[in-house]
Amino acid sequence: MIHDFISLIYPRQCLACGNSLYKHENHICHYCYVNLPKSNYHVSPGNPVEKLFYGRIPVISAAGYYLFHKHSGIQKMLHDIKYKANTGLAFSIGEWYGRELAHSERFSHVSCVVPVPLHPEKLKQRGYNQSALFGSGLAKAMGVSLDTVSLVRKTYTSTQTKKGKFERWSNVEDKFELQNPESLDGQHVLLVDDVITTGATVEACCAELLKAEGVQISVASMAFAMA
Repeated sequence: MIHDFISLIYPRQCLACGNSLYKHENHICHYCYVNLPKSNYHVSPGNPVEKLFYGRIPVISAAGYYLFHKHSGIQKMLHDIKYKANTGLAFSIGEWYGRELAHSERFSHVSCVVPVPLHPEKLKQRGYNQSALFGSGLAKAMGVSLDTVSLVRKTYTSTQTKKGKFERWSNVEDKFELQNPESLDGQHVLLVDDVITTGATVEACCAELLKAEGVQISVASMAFAMA
């Protein structure tokens, strides 16, 4: 009764479409959960995310959960995560995608999840790393470990949002460092980011991860945006 009364005053709304949520729905309504544009790249070899890295870095598999478009429900959700501290949504998206990746032959051999790190100063300012929250949900659903300490960001960099392809790469070049590479020796690492556009950040991180002996790398993100 208390829950119903509060809902009358402060109705919970779907973050994608704005409609009211039912009691059993969290973050987004069932309609949006089913109908938001998913890429299904995790079952498609040679998909557009993988093609980003052709000739750049050796990636076993790569995929993004949603297809990002401006002024879409996906953009609203990601904005809520990044700027309104909706940490629960980031974790939930990880769980949703993790359940799909766990049943994908192309991702089923992943042994640990490594999120793209934030610089400690930016992490202090924001209070959380959305990629790590997404990765935590993935790791839980896939039944693998989460490693948030091996890969670190050495230098504070400005946001990538409004940068071109060359600027994005120069903004992250030599900005990451793999500490204790032996901890990832022989692992199949799933490197995760919130949104992949040009792949510059992922490429820079992979260059460090490849310092681990015998490591294999796959990539996943909450969304993929065509550059």
